[in-house]
Amino acid sequence: MSEQSGSRRQQAEARLIARAWQDEAFKQQLVQNPKAAIQQELGVQLPADLEVQVLEESPTRVYLRLPVNRTELSDEQLESAAGGLCMFCSGCV
Repeated sequence: MSEQSGSRRQQAEARLIARAWQDEAFKQQLVQNPKAAIQQELGVQLPADLEVQVLEESPTRVYLRLPVNRTELSDEQLESAAGGLCMFCSGCV
């Protein structure tokens, strides 16, 4: 995924999340029929073979999105990427 397409996806996701937080009916539509809700909200046509799944986090359940690996990283790159701040809490470091 290119940096530009990644940014567009992040913007689209942020817009969908903000709308779902403000509009309970939209949130229910997004959970029950995500593809239709996305197409309607963003005014786009998604590919027929694209499956979309919405998972709602809770205070006791989080999800890690594992994107498609479009590049292979060396062992050195993997080691440098390991570590850092925990995305789940502030007390792990």
